[in-house]
Amino acid sequence: MFKPSQPMMARLRLTTKQINGGYYKGNRTGSMGYFAKNGSYVIDWKKVRTYVVPENLDQFKLTPFVTKRMPPTKSKYTNEVVRRGRTMTIERAFGGKDYLDMWASDNGQEVLEQERLESKAAEKAAEKSKSTKPTQ
Repeated sequence: MFKPSQPMMARLRLTTKQINGGYYKGNRTGSMGYFAKNGSYVIDWKKVRTYVVPENLDQFKLTPFVTKRMPPTKSKYTNEVVRRGRTMTIERAFGGKDYLDMWASDNGQEVLEQERLESKAAEKAAEKSKSTKPTQ
């Protein structure tokens, strides 16, 4: 059996697509069990993470971040569609035009400054072309 050199080790991919299905990279959360001899995974219940819920939640002073009484938030990106004589509002995805509109509203001063600089450069170029014209 040979051992790959250091340059070769740098090129080996550590994903399950390039290595057979027996390889598990994980995401640094730690193991919750072990692999048995037959290849199955055995959960060690001592290692499983448990979260303690406070007793008497109705008297608990901290409030949750999300309430169950809130209706679903509607998207502000919608399309008006007419079907069978009725107008319906359908939610749509965030698109490129939406991004450009949002960018322009957030960076309005930058756009105005750029337009001012471009107009000033055009004026200088026009003055320069007038001064270099030969007179007859």
